[in-house]
Amino acid sequence: MTEPWLERWEEGRTGWHEGGGNASLRKHWSAGNKRVLVPLCGKTTDLLWLEEQGNRVVGVELSGIAARAFFDENGIDYVTRDAGLTVYEGTDRRITIYCGDFFEFDVAGFDACYDRGALIALPPDLRPAYAAHLDSLLTTGASRLLITIDYDDTIAIGPPFSVPPDEVLSYWPALRVVDRYDDIDNGPPKFRSAGLTAMYESVWR
Repeated sequence: MTEPWLERWEEGRTGWHEGGGNASLRKHWSAGNKRVLVPLCGKTTDLLWLEEQGNRVVGVELSGIAARAFFDENGIDYVTRDAGLTVYEGTDRRITIYCGDFFEFDVAGFDACYDRGALIALPPDLRPAYAAHLDSLLTTGASRLLITIDYDDTIAIGPPFSVPPDEVLSYWPALRVVDRYDDIDNGPPKFRSAGLTAMYESVWR
């Protein structure tokens, strides 16, 4: 599972990256003064926005290319250290990225989580283990914002993968949809080429 994602970063095939950040995050996030976990964060500028809301932000990312690019492209000085995973830590911003397999990340006690690209990046057989591991890292009652997509996967197949609402609720029954819209215009070109005409993005909180 890890090799294809590393190859995508090495080859620059990162069509899921939103250069301007995610609009739904800015619309629906309200938590400040939190320790925020961002699984499979890539080099998203959402990390910057979350930190600017008064949070201490920790991303976990498989690719060292992505982790270094986040700091370099945003002009943030950082230091590295070894903590089992390689840690990239901003020197003047409260942003840290742990580089390696998310399932090997074991720092717990986060009281908030933002997931735009983790759950939907994983195939069905890995998602239950991901949900359980994520829960082990969060405090009881932690704030959550989760963004998923669902589409007709008999026409196109991920990644990003379609995650139906009933599956989300099987992991986190307390979550509720606060926004939902057809985002096919921003969907991967391979989806549209396959004939997909609708791809719904849901925002859970």
